[in-house]
Amino acid sequence: MIVYIALLRGINVGGKRKILMADLRLLFASIGLSDVTTYIQSGNIYFKSSITEKEKLENMIAEAINSKYGFDVPVIIRTASEIESIILNNPFIKQEGVTIDNLHLTFIKTYPNPQYLDTIPSNSFLPDKFEIIGNNIYIYCTGKVSQSKITNIIFEKKFKVVTSTRNWKTVIKLGEMCK
Repeated sequence: MIVYIALLRGINVGGKRKILMADLRLLFASIGLSDVTTYIQSGNIYFKSSITEKEKLENMIAEAINSKYGFDVPVIIRTASEIESIILNNPFIKQEGVTIDNLHLTFIKTYPNPQYLDTIPSNSFLPDKFEIIGNNIYIYCTGKVSQSKITNIIFEKKFKVVTSTRNWKTVIKLGEMCK
């Protein structure tokens, strides 16, 4: 069995598209996923499956949510080893003056087409910074992320991808869940 983390975009935000975590765990179990555990109310789900294709799992979960709740939820999946690599490769973590509260990660569902990567120079949002490594965008915000101009929408429009962002504390917790 492979350990996975599913990241759901846009559930339980502002009272819209509400899904109770207990119901989400049952839904995951009903489609054959095992050892399902959720973390906080924003759509972070640990599970195991023998299915090796992440895209197949993403589609299964999205279809199950749509069938039960009547709305589309973007689903991004990472393996436990990918989460571990994400944590080890944060380019900002050891820079002077950086605290865990300044760090965030935007998960990209698929690798962005290289032709789009130059459409947003990494210095576009100074003093906030970002760096793309693989299908993840590491973000350093000098203040609150809600005040930053670095958003999912910018990356989705420019790179033509689906994204979901988590604060670094959540990323660390997801890594701990995978061990």
